[in-house]
Amino acid sequence: MKRYVIFVLIGPAVGGLLLLATTTYLSGYWTDTNLAEVGKFFVVLFSTLQFSYLFGLLPCLAVASIDDILAHVNRINRIARMIVIGAIGFAAAEFLYGSRGPDSGALQFVLYGLVGLVPAMLSSWLARDIASH
Repeated sequence: MKRYVIFVLIGPAVGGLLLLATTTYLSGYWTDTNLAEVGKFFVVLFSTLQFSYLFGLLPCLAVASIDDILAHVNRINRIARMIVIGAIGFAAAEFLYGSRGPDSGALQFVLYGLVGLVPAMLSSWLARDIASH
């Protein structure tokens, strides 16, 4: 149960931050950066955080269940489990967000994939020492 709580608490927050950072970077928002622009970024981040949790809850629970299943397989160590979970998060985020916007290419592919990879691997790493019952 603790594994699922970790995934639900960490995943949507970090994923929402990375998704906002990716979309603002790809839109050219950071070309003229000053302190006011950074402040606007964090205002938007905290005003959209509830939507990150609303739409990120079920995907995080799905990835947490895969992580829990892999934790019960004795032949898979922690590092391999984190890599598998990160790859699943990368693929899922790329599938969901990768076709957004007019641009397409390697940079967009990698940035949108990182939106899923980082929270999935971070949550899996934080849940590494939880005993499976």
